[in-house]
Amino acid sequence: MDSEQRRKRKRMGRPYSQGHYLSLRSFVLCLSFFVFLAFLSSDRFSIGPVSFRPVLRASSSLTLLSSSPSSSILDSFHDKFLPLRVEDRVLFPDHLLLLVSNKLHESEELECVYSTFLNGSGELLQDKRSQEVGIRPVLSTEPYDALRSIVRCPLPPVNYSTAAVDLRRLRSGEAGHYEWSVGANQTVYWWEKLAYEAVLDGDTVAVFVKGLNLRPHKKSDPTQFRCHFGFGNWGSDEGFVFKTRAVSAAQEVVRCLLPRSIRNNTERAQGIRVAISHANARAHHVHEPMPSVARIHDTKSEENKQNRSKYELCVCSMVWNQAPALREWIMYHAWLGVERWFIYDNNSDDDIDEVIKELDSQNYNVSRQSWPWIKTQEAGFSHCALRARNECKWVGFFDVDEFYYFPRSFRHPKGDGLPGQNSLKSMVAHFSSSNSIAEIRTACHSFGPSGLSSPPVQGVTVGYTCRLQSPERHKSIVRPDLLDTSLLNVVHHFQLREGFRYLNMLESTAVLNHYKYQVWETFKAKFFRRVATYVVDWREDQNKGSKDRAPGLGTEAIEPLNWKLRFCEVWDTGLRDFISAYLVDPLTGLLPWERSPL
Repeated sequence: MDSEQRRKRKRMGRPYSQGHYLSLRSFVLCLSFFVFLAFLSSDRFSIGPVSFRPVLRASSSLTLLSSSPSSSILDSFHDKFLPLRVEDRVLFPDHLLLLVSNKLHESEELECVYSTFLNGSGELLQDKRSQEVGIRPVLSTEPYDALRSIVRCPLPPVNYSTAAVDLRRLRSGEAGHYEWSVGANQTVYWWEKLAYEAVLDGDTVAVFVKGLNLRPHKKSDPTQFRCHFGFGNWGSDEGFVFKTRAVSAAQEVVRCLLPRSIRNNTERAQGIRVAISHANARAHHVHEPMPSVARIHDTKSEENKQNRSKYELCVCSMVWNQAPALREWIMYHAWLGVERWFIYDNNSDDDIDEVIKELDSQNYNVSRQSWPWIKTQEAGFSHCALRARNECKWVGFFDVDEFYYFPRSFRHPKGDGLPGQNSLKSMVAHFSSSNSIAEIRTACHSFGPSGLSSPPVQGVTVGYTCRLQSPERHKSIVRPDLLDTSLLNVVHHFQLREGFRYLNMLESTAVLNHYKYQVWETFKAKFFRRVATYVVDWREDQNKGSKDRAPGLGTEAIEPLNWKLRFCEVWDTGLRDFISAYLVDPLTGLLPWERSPL
């Protein structure tokens, strides 16, 4: 009798939260199953080359449910009840990137958890708390897209596995109590062989992928690729439901048709995973898909959905640790007429988010796109062209150390208004209705340190005044709706749709002052890494004669003799004189981007 009562008390004493969680999980799985069946039965499953192989898994349904039109109803449910979930892990040379299916908040206290394998068997224990673990603070967290957040962890300590890196977060109001992340997928992907981004574009999807080894600056044969669409976290073909052919391929971008059942209602595509495989047309054989963390999303902004008119001129740039340069660059070009800014942040750790928030609060219309994929500048520009096309008539692609200058109009102002205002916007607007011009190219003049030993306090436009005689390269402003479907670019310009051409601006009309060779304190950061895909990092003993390298530099960040006097052939004070004459506040004596000492 006593033993029976003890068993009853034991059953009654079990925590309610566990039973509650199991019943809640069962409810979600059942609901997800019916949503998934409704999705599959709502349309046909084939369009020519599209094939269908039904695969149903519980986690697949959950992913589909969270990305469906009804997700807004379940958002609060998702955040409050579902556990911290690590979807994917990507290994970079200096950190491990975790893609998390939760919306993380800055106030959350997260830690990286490193586990060892059990007895060298290659299998992990289910309960990480019973393993040997190491704990380190996360490097950073931030939103990534509408579905996921990013968490960066330090590389695992010696004897710990990259596949066994998870997260834990402190429970709100419960000191010393943690919630541990879940996720069946323990695969770790290497950053150089991976499909990493996917964007809807009409009845196609543009997939961004590293590791295809396609020819740089050339279009490739699309018939050698296939796109695979699915819902799970699998690196093999078994987790994918649809397969379609590619219609274009260039560098790191492969464009594929959408399956018809998705094409007829693109809202269903949100969150679906896409992978790329090689196809052997002669043997009618399709290889196993490459690893993928790419989930489809739509770049159309809420502003565009509300039918607001397009901006005349926008600018896109990719940056790494250049927050101090943003204020001068954005404020100056806003004066010239730029109305919208897309900043692709390539793993900065210099509080760039705070600088952008401040600028946006001052109505400079700046947005930051987290872009964790290194050596992908060309692909990032292709991504930005797709995104900006919905909002902008023209998009400029140039760096934060490059400034437009109009020699003729700045030196000889006309009219009663302030000279130079909206000059860049007016220049491109003149060609907005052109039936042939889709790109405007402007030559770049490279400036040197100009005798300085420390960064100029009033900014680069005032401080650097000596440059090389001849221009180096050019940068472009394009009409994004007139680009080739491949989105092929070489950073400096894009391939245009057939029937359209580019226009070279006369140097007497417009040039770009490229403050390329700044004081050594600033310039040496270029040795860390370059963002362009096909540019060798300067620390590598390759392509020493490349125009991308500074002449005379080796592979180490050692300041050369007389650096401050180099790259100085012509003294050019035109832009400095203009700014000093017209943009200085008469009361404070400060330029718009200078901060008051008070």
